This record gives sequence, structure tokens and C-alpha cells, in this order.
Amino acid sequence: MGGVGENSSVSRETLIERYFPGAKVEISRYAALLMTEGIERGLIGPQESERIWERHIFNSLPVATLIPEGASIIDIGSGAGLPGIPLALARPDIAMTLIEPLQRRVDFLNEAVEGLNIRVLRGRAEDFKITADVVTARAMAPLEKLVKMTQHLVKRGGLLLAIKGERAVSEALTVRGAELHEITLEGMPIGRVISLRKPG
Repeated sequence: MGGVGENSSVSRETLIERYFPGAKVEISRYAALLMTEGIERGLIGPQESERIWERHIFNSLPVATLIPEGASIIDIGSGAGLPGIPLALARPDIAMTLIEPLQRRVDFLNEAVEGLNIRVLRGRAEDFKITADVVTARAMAPLEKLVKMTQHLVKRGGLLLAIKGERAVSEALTVRGAELHEITLEGMPIGRVISLRKPG
């Protein structure tokens, strides 16, 4: 398996030190939980064990460059806690809320965030009347649908940040005002994020 260290001169340990300077123990504990309970409970595929850091944890970080200092965040369809938990550990200045409809995933999330300043709520995005400066989503839904699901959660002047894959370019064209960001952090593959600002 190709790891971060094999694709660049930056080792996994160096990346953990750089991006989680005050939370090395916590992010390592979370990674271990994903590799064990996450796989056993079907939240992460069994073949993902060797790629937890590269494909899931580090992949969650490029979006952090678009989040304002001290922002409140709602991560919808959080699943196994991605990108919400890595973001909260990398950016202790933000206030993170994870929203997930499935009880078995909520149970996992509650275990994963024990002792951390992260709130977990069970339900669909459409069920809540709370708002935040930023709403994040990873592999959740096509952009047009995602906007309809989340706009009531975004404060005026706030941002929807959608982590996307190869189809990011074409998806960005489907919604007026959407902007594609291709973000490269040292030692990591390119991250594609579509942003949409809610009118102030």
C-alpha cells in the first residue's frame, strides 16, 4: 500500500506533529478506533484499514484552510466522524457539532468524542433549526441536493464547504455562486472543496 511517506518526503509522524500539534494522542486514538470498532461496525470498509490516515484523516484537513478563525461548524452526515473529528482536533479554535441520522453511527461517534469538546446530535440535517458559520459535508450528496438540505443551517454570510472527489469540477458548475478550491497541503494529495457563501 502506498502511504504518505512513500509518495513524498514527509512521514506520517511528521504530518501528525504538524497538523495535530496539541492533539497527537487524541487523533491517534481516533485512528485506532476507526481501524477496530469502525471496521467491526461497518462504518469503514475492511480494506480501508491501511488507508485510514491517508484516505480519511489527512483527506479531511484541506477544508480547514477555508474555515475562519473561531467559527462554529456543523458537519452533516458525519458517519464515522469525517471530516468533523479530524477538523476539531486540528483546529481547537472552532466549535464542532456532528449531525448523523443512524443510531449505530451516533453510538460510535459518542464513543469517539468522549473527553473532547465536540457535540453529537442524532437526526437528518433537515430536522434541525440550529445554525453555524460553516456547514461541512464529505461524500454526502450531489451539490444541488446538498444546498437544499443545508441552507437553513448556514448563518447569513456563512459557508457551505463540500469535500468532493474527481467530479468536483462538474459539480461546481451546477450551482450558481459555487467556487471550486483545489488545495494542496505539503505531504498530502490534492483536496477538492466546493464552497458556497450564503448571502449576508
